[in-house]
Amino acid sequence: MFRKTYFIHKLFFMIVTILLLSSFALDSARYMNSTKSSGCRVYVYEIRKDIAKPAWWVTQKAFEEAEQWKADYIILHLNTYGGQVNYADSIRTRLLNSTIPVIGFVDNQAISAGALISIACDSIYMRAGGSIGAATVVDQSGNVVPDKYQSFMRSTMRATAEAHGKDTIVSGNDTIIRWHRDPHIAEAMVDPSIVVQGFDDSLKVVTLTAEEALEWHFCEGLASSIAEVMEKTGLKDCELRQYRPTAISKVIGFFLSPVVQGILIMIMLGGIYFELQTPGVGFPLAAAGIAALLYFAPLYLEGLAENWEMLLFLAGLLLLILEIFVIPGFGIAGISGIALMVVGLTLSLVDNVVFRLEGTEALWHLIRALMTVLISLFMAFMLFIMGSKRLAYSKAFKVIALETTEPASEGYIGIDKRQKGMAGKTGIAHTVLRPSGMVEIDGDIFDAVAETGYIQKGEKIKVIRDETGQLYVEKI
Repeated sequence: MFRKTYFIHKLFFMIVTILLLSSFALDSARYMNSTKSSGCRVYVYEIRKDIAKPAWWVTQKAFEEAEQWKADYIILHLNTYGGQVNYADSIRTRLLNSTIPVIGFVDNQAISAGALISIACDSIYMRAGGSIGAATVVDQSGNVVPDKYQSFMRSTMRATAEAHGKDTIVSGNDTIIRWHRDPHIAEAMVDPSIVVQGFDDSLKVVTLTAEEALEWHFCEGLASSIAEVMEKTGLKDCELRQYRPTAISKVIGFFLSPVVQGILIMIMLGGIYFELQTPGVGFPLAAAGIAALLYFAPLYLEGLAENWEMLLFLAGLLLLILEIFVIPGFGIAGISGIALMVVGLTLSLVDNVVFRLEGTEALWHLIRALMTVLISLFMAFMLFIMGSKRLAYSKAFKVIALETTEPASEGYIGIDKRQKGMAGKTGIAHTVLRPSGMVEIDGDIFDAVAETGYIQKGEKIKVIRDETGQLYVEKI
């Protein structure tokens, strides 16, 4: 048994070591494989999935590396059908505030939240046949949400377009001053009631094809690859470096996935629930602790979770532990602990941008996050109930379960024979009884339960009865 355990531990540390070394190797390879040039530097990273927390995390890491490398330009390789507006707003704010010019390459689609991100780029190049627009805010079912949410999105799209300022165009004797990107068109990508003069689809939500985006000055040109974008922007001789996530980064990105976070919440809350059913440090509490670590550690390391959100969760956990192991019964401390843990998990699921919205919008985001936590709790409860029945009859359980029988006919019994006939005997409380504990009678130690109230250690007791193998005592 010892050799087997030693082998497992050794194998675990070998795997961890290999992962760490591979991450350093990937880092080295990433920097060694960049094109050598004495000219400018171009850093490329991509968002080719739904806009969610991992996309915001990748954006932060990419900009950090680009700034450390002293890149002259950043190219954002974008292809997305949208996602969560709060993370899209965080990304577009990072693009607008960048001291390094950002070139967006829309490689097919920049829809909904993707349109907001692409408009934030200093210049845009699109693949022929691509689209940009359709930024109306919808819920997870695809239904258009109330106008208060659309109002926020309209103003954000308008402000993003306005941030690029106006261009002065001299044509013959005429001087024309126009927006670099028309805020009116950006706003019409959200609201179908906004009419864009001269645009055929002006009574519907605006979505521009690549050719229309070029005509309406929402992109600077067409391109089919990063190489062509660099050629058209005069950067073809520049040194190129692309963001490549390390092994550790991939692991962190995996745990930032909304699906994985939902599963971790289920394990946390489910483990705590079952630990309350069977108090004591056991498997459910250990599983909950590991899940909490895997949930909060990536968020904290990448700065996505605020310290006070984690402190709320930890304070709730401490109150719950205090209720289980110190305070008898289940009351204010336990309920407060569970409430603080749920609040901490809920707030960690929303970005701080929601607090910029009006009360109704912020409340909606908070309610959605709360529902995610509560649904995870319900799913955890159902899965544990259903899974526990199947586990009892599974082959894996038979390996770790004791199946040896000890029949009474061979002298095996489940209780201490000395407990029989103890009614009326006296002794002292060997430990605190809250209400269960241990008592000392005639120099021997027995498990016992206080009939009423709690009995402090050292107080005299009297056995009331013996029932189902359990002594019941009262304080003298």
